[in-house]
Amino acid sequence: MQYLLATPELPDDRDHPLRLGFGTEAGAVDAARFRERFGVRLVEGYGSSEGGAAIQRTPDTPAGAIGRAAARDDLAVVDPETGEERAAAVFDEGGRLVNGAEAIGELVNRGDTPFEGYWRNAEADAARVRGGWYWTGDLFFRDLDGFLYFAGRTDDRLRVDSENLAAAMIENILARWGDAAAVAVYAVPDPVAGDQVMAALALREGAVFEAAAFAAFLAAQPDLGTKMAPRFVRIVPAMPVTATNKVHRVALRREGFRSTDPVWWNGAGGGAYRPLGGEELAGLLAEYEAHGRTALLSSISPMA
Repeated sequence: MQYLLATPELPDDRDHPLRLGFGTEAGAVDAARFRERFGVRLVEGYGSSEGGAAIQRTPDTPAGAIGRAAARDDLAVVDPETGEERAAAVFDEGGRLVNGAEAIGELVNRGDTPFEGYWRNAEADAARVRGGWYWTGDLFFRDLDGFLYFAGRTDDRLRVDSENLAAAMIENILARWGDAAAVAVYAVPDPVAGDQVMAALALREGAVFEAAAFAAFLAAQPDLGTKMAPRFVRIVPAMPVTATNKVHRVALRREGFRSTDPVWWNGAGGGAYRPLGGEELAGLLAEYEAHGRTALLSSISPMA
């Protein structure tokens, strides 16, 4: 959807037979833009490939939500470490989730499922079914009415200054930036403890990354929490994808900020982005070494 939206607008954008898109994985911002431009409503769904959990969309599903649990499922959002159910989501007047640290957790199915296990893979079985529950490996939060909102894969969770963040929520905000054709958010290790936020951006044709304009855009977003602004920004010619056309987050995390693509950073988080290279990169790597966290970084050679 992002790449289609990045193409130049044409007078015949609505001259087509398409009436509905399902399962496109588009964020709320892109879905609204797509409907406005092409006249097509995008509907998202959720179902575990193994059949362990499913969410059904109903006519009263709020914007941004996937839906409610299917009738046969007993779905809950729980702390992945303790199994305790997470608090209901609380939103401010602008629709921003204000209690993400307490509300975001892993989606589990506590009821019966048709999942019978993986073929000759006891280790994978043990990771998927624990304590009699089916663990989806996906992050969600749930509002007071029981509607479920997708927040990313468990691998996409970030912990910044002891605060839990979900990559998908930050991506939905960055997708509003007019020069972005595609966005991916992921964690890189903090030099001392936890994570820092990194974003990969593929720009629209003809666009050039302007650090000051991007920083101003971030400052203008009312639902961008104080820990959510990317510390690192990587400008990619095209978003890397897997064989199934999903963003290749593993590759992005593996390379981190030591990429051959242009990388910008805002140092101590002051908001001003500058190119990462030379002495600044050397100083940053020395900080990781001083705290014994160099091994957490990729083995890829530093940028030239």
